[in-house]
Amino acid sequence: MWNYKTPGIPDEEFERTDKVPITKEEVRAVQISKARLNPGQIVYDIGCGSGSISVEAALQVESTGKILAIDYDQNAVDLTKKNLQKFELSNVSVIFGNAKEKILELEEADAIFVGGTGGDTKEIVELSEKKLKSKGRIVIGIILIETLYSVIQVMDKLQFKDVDITQVTVSKSRKTTTGTMMLARNPVTIISATKA
Repeated sequence: MWNYKTPGIPDEEFERTDKVPITKEEVRAVQISKARLNPGQIVYDIGCGSGSISVEAALQVESTGKILAIDYDQNAVDLTKKNLQKFELSNVSVIFGNAKEKILELEEADAIFVGGTGGDTKEIVELSEKKLKSKGRIVIGIILIETLYSVIQVMDKLQFKDVDITQVTVSKSRKTTTGTMMLARNPVTIISATKA
C-alpha cells in the first residue's frame, strides 16, 4: 500500500511482466502532476499497460472518483487487475478492447491519459477530445518522434489550449564493482493540454 499523497510509487512496488510495459516512476510522477487531478473526477487511462498510471490516478481521485483503464492486450488487463488488488483499489474499472471503439461507450472524463496505443495515438486523441469535459486535461506520453509530430498537429487542429510539451530524460544509479554509474533510460515526451 502507498501511504503518501504524492505520486511516484517505486517501480519495484508493482507486479511486472516482461511482456507488458510500465510507465517509469519519475515519468509517471510528471504525468500525474500534469493532469491536475482532484477527488471525485472521472479519468481514462488509455493503453493502461501494467496499470501504474491507473493506480496513481485512483489514489489522487480518491474513492469518490473513478478510473476507466483500457487496453487491447489481455496480459496488460490481467496485470492491471493484479496491481489494483495489490494496492487495494476498488475505484478502477478495467476494460479489455480497442480504445478507438471503447472510448465512444464511456461517460465524459475530467482527465485522460494516453499511453501505449499501438500506433493509433492521433485517432485516440481526436476521440478523447470529444469525450473530455470542457476544461478537462489530456496527458499523452510519447516515445516516437513521428507520433510526437502527428499529435502536435492534431492538438493544434482541435484547438487545445495551454499546450505544454516536456521531454523527460531519467538516469538511474547502479552499483558496480568499482563504484556507482548512471544508466540512462529512454526519453519520454509528455504533451499536456486543456480542452477549450
